[in-house]
Amino acid sequence: MSLEKPAPSLLQSIALGGASCVFTVNFTHPIELVKTRMQVTGNELSMIVRNTLEKEGAASFYKGIVWAWGREGSYAAIKLGGYAPVRDAIGAGGKDAPFYLKFAAGALTGGVGSAFGNPFDVMKTLAQANQGKSAPLGTLVSTMYKDQGIGGFYRGLEVNIMRACVLNATQMGCYDITKGYVCELTGWERMDVKTRFCSAAVAGFFMTCTVSPFDRVRTALMNQPTDKKIYTGPLDCAGKLIAEGGVISLWRGFVPIWARFAPSTTIQLLTIEALYDMAGLKSI
Repeated sequence: MSLEKPAPSLLQSIALGGASCVFTVNFTHPIELVKTRMQVTGNELSMIVRNTLEKEGAASFYKGIVWAWGREGSYAAIKLGGYAPVRDAIGAGGKDAPFYLKFAAGALTGGVGSAFGNPFDVMKTLAQANQGKSAPLGTLVSTMYKDQGIGGFYRGLEVNIMRACVLNATQMGCYDITKGYVCELTGWERMDVKTRFCSAAVAGFFMTCTVSPFDRVRTALMNQPTDKKIYTGPLDCAGKLIAEGGVISLWRGFVPIWARFAPSTTIQLLTIEALYDMAGLKSI
């Protein structure tokens, strides 16, 4: 009879989550850049891709990748890796645990992670939205600090925390719950790669639906010029975006967001589950 694998500690899980997310972002960063530029400019996907290729070259799709690595190693490590230990700590580890507790665990780890990753998020957004020559990392940091001080690195923090809570609650909650349904419908085991893949794909779709408005507001807030503020806060930003383009404009960039979330969620979750297995630890 096989022994049940031990659950990972919080630090173990965060470390494995960070490795999974840093690995994944190398595949999805170009999609993120296109999404950011669609939200900032309002141009169509095909125009963004064409203009970026013609004017800046293929390598420009990886603008801001260093900041993305920092973001994934901080925010994403906590929101993905911290989920299972926190879920178990609040008594939501069982298959019959109420869904709201699983969502609460995702929201908690997502919110905490976003506070740590916000400076990387701000710099990544500015680097991706910049359609000119890439500025050196030191120049970006020094300019931001000169114009706005430490506070500049935390612009958009409120909406980023809200976004992260909604995103991770949806991602991890839906993934966890869907695994149960997939097992019931197919007879597959929870550790089966097919179960993990199907569950991650479902979670990616619902993430896009719930997160898009928060993502739109966050991008607008973080992409403000370093030397002035266009919006006073998340509500002011959302109001001005709606006044300019209507409510539906909050879902601008839906297709590239989905195109990023679907593979990103799938690769992240398959990778961290594989790392749990390699370390001899209990999976999500």
